[in-house]
Amino acid sequence: MKIVVAGGGTAGHIEPAMNIADAIKSRYPNAEVVALGTARGLETELVPARGYRLELIEPVPLPRKLNADLFSLPFRLGKAIGQCRKVLADADVLIGFGGYVALPAYLAARKLVPIVVHEANAKAGLANRVGARFATAVAETVSGSIPNAKLTGIPLRNSIAIFERAKLRTEASQYFNLNPDQPVLLVFGGSQGAQKINQVMAECRSQNVFSQVQVIHAVGSKNELPSDLPSNYHAMHYIDRMDLAYAAADFVISRSGAMTVAELTAVGLPACFVPFPIGNGEQRLNASAVVTAGGALCIADENFNSDYVASQVLPIVLDDSRRAAMAEISAKSGHRDADIQILDLIEPILVGAK
Repeated sequence: MKIVVAGGGTAGHIEPAMNIADAIKSRYPNAEVVALGTARGLETELVPARGYRLELIEPVPLPRKLNADLFSLPFRLGKAIGQCRKVLADADVLIGFGGYVALPAYLAARKLVPIVVHEANAKAGLANRVGARFATAVAETVSGSIPNAKLTGIPLRNSIAIFERAKLRTEASQYFNLNPDQPVLLVFGGSQGAQKINQVMAECRSQNVFSQVQVIHAVGSKNELPSDLPSNYHAMHYIDRMDLAYAAADFVISRSGAMTVAELTAVGLPACFVPFPIGNGEQRLNASAVVTAGGALCIADENFNSDYVASQVLPIVLDDSRRAAMAEISAKSGHRDADIQILDLIEPILVGAK
């Protein structure tokens, strides 16, 4: 049995693809899982690191302006489709997670192998909208994001899916050198960091906003670490153990990418989301359900500042009962078993291929 997953480019596409690959291998140990990707995406690092074979195809990003790339698009797309067909020739199913790697894969798989589409965002991208038209099964993370889909959530890494805060809390405090009796604010902006969030955190430090709390701040792998930090402020480029960070945290400030929202609601953490302002507004939509329910705050990037943190975020961080109420709502919005639901959704396809 051979399963091909297509979700290259960004971590938001690659991570759920790898998580479902792990779930497939757990249920079907003898299955072969192959990932499609391009030489320019993060998959060249992330896929081999997870132990899966990566097959590279021609990158086919869709030009947003009238230029030479637009005129060469049919040739590049045709080449990528041909490359995908070679990989899919002996495959039993294609599982796509969107992005420009998925589009040629969907077109190549049509009438060749069954297609399963997973949409992570509240607003489906072009590739998944195309693939869903002739897919055997469609799954979604946010209700109503794509037609005829089953609501499953995003496949999560195992450390998050089986997360138990109580069991990890002591280890987390030791890992980050924290005082277990003082509230902890976790701040991050994705693997690359978020300049606006970093800027506001610097303003908060200069105004001594965090005097009553501890802060864990991941500034991003390419950003400089702030200097002259107080003892209650722990800054680092990247957090390797996000499960321990979630266990240590009482409240979170972050962007609202689909995977971030999925993980925070899965572990039941209240948050203040600062949606990335570029794109089609999907980050704001990703957070809308948990925000509307009362499990999180949401503030536009342009309005996010130290005054907002001091007046809106800190009172919650310092109020045990408010945090607990928001955490309960957040947890009810999450999906820990998305990988199982997706495997159950495609079970008839996989069983038929055995």
